[in-house]
Order: sequence, then structure tokens, then C-alpha cells
Amino acid sequence: MFDLKDRVVVITGASSGLGAQMAKGFAKQGATLALMARRKERLDELANELQKYGVKTLSVKCDVTDTASVNAAAKLVEDTFGKVDVLVNNAGAAKNAGVLEMTDEEWDFTMDVDLKSVFLVTRAFANIMKKRNYGRIINIASMYGLVGNTAIDTVAYHASKGGVVNFTRAVAAELAKYNITCNAICPGYFATELTVETLSTDTFQAYMQTTVPLGRYGNEGELNAGAIFLASDEASYVTGVILPIDGGYTSV
Repeated sequence: MFDLKDRVVVITGASSGLGAQMAKGFAKQGATLALMARRKERLDELANELQKYGVKTLSVKCDVTDTASVNAAAKLVEDTFGKVDVLVNNAGAAKNAGVLEMTDEEWDFTMDVDLKSVFLVTRAFANIMKKRNYGRIINIASMYGLVGNTAIDTVAYHASKGGVVNFTRAVAAELAKYNITCNAICPGYFATELTVETLSTDTFQAYMQTTVPLGRYGNEGELNAGAIFLASDEASYVTGVILPIDGGYTSV
């Protein structure tokens, strides 16, 4: 089960963090990978690392907030591999502030990177999937798209990820007739090169003990199983699902 050999998987935000982790997970399943991000040198480094799995890779420099850049990336992937089977909308960033202090610029930046980009990339690659009447779209939202929080004021991030959650349901309903599924994963606190220092502090460790039933943050690779399942042929009857992978944070 869950063999992805000969499946073309596109991952945005693949140069670091969860994107790079998922790329490794998909490579282990035999997938062909199109890695997208702004930092092409980081993509090339990851592509070289993935060669040990014997899979084909393509590094694509792309600004996911720019329509022309996204459309050019989609054309390059299609011209190179002839198809797209799986799209993982993972790219994201945020300006953190509360509703009382957040500027227009901070709001717009977060919405563009975390919500508009998901629309732009989905539109481009779903049109490729439609040609073959097959596709798996996986949007990486956040547990903060399902609930509020008291750890940090980040209102635009909550709003954008909540938008991704319902965007997922709308796309699932719209594209089902083309045999394209669309699901979302809502990660909790995960260790990446950008977060592990904060997550490892005594203060945050204590916070997780009281808010995360499993009492810890997610380790590298613990998101991969959910993504691989949703990308698989075996998940053919799963669409419009919002899957938290958060150690139980949203269950209490």
C-alpha cells in the first residue's frame, strides 16, 4: 500500500521545514518530485540529498504569490514530466501581531503568502490534473486555522489558515467530478530549523504540557504519514477532510 512510484508530486515551500521533511517522505515511497520555492540553491541541495532514494527530482524557483511565476512553474513541471498527480500546498509565512496592532501591510503579506498563494498554485496545477482526470491536492493549513490561541497574537495567520480550511472544502466539492480530491492537514507544533529553539525552551515545554495531550511537539517525519496517505490511490474516497496532526491540541 501507499506506493507512489511514477507519481509526480509537486511540493511548494520545499526548501526547508515541513516541505523538506515531506519531500523525503514522498521520495521513500518512490515518487517523482517537483520541488518549488524561492531559494533554488536550497532546492538543489535537497534534490541532491534525495538521489539516494533513486527518484527523479526537479528544482523550480517560484514565488507562489505571483501569478506569472506560478503559471511558469506549472508549465515547466508539465513540460518536464508530462503530468502532475499530487500537489502539496505547503509554502507559508506570517507577520505576527494582534488585531489591535496589526498593520495593513502585515495583514496583506500574511494573506498573500498563506491564502492567495494556495489559490494561485491550486488553479494552475488543478488544470493540469484535469486533463488526465486524476489528482490529489493536499493543503497544509494549521491547527490555528481551527481554533484560537493564547500563546501568541497572530490574527492574520489564524484568518488565513481558516481560509485554507474552507477553501479545501470548496475545491473538494468542485473538483470531485474530475476525480481530483482535495484535503487539508492542520499541523500542530512541529520541530523545524526555524522553530526548534523556541519549542525547546522551558517556557514552551511547560505550555505544551498543559495544552497538548501528548505533551510534546511533533518530531521530524511525523507529518509524513498523513501526507502520504492523502496522496495515495488508497485514499481515493477521501476528500474534503481536515486532518489535524497536532498531538491532540484541537481535541481539548
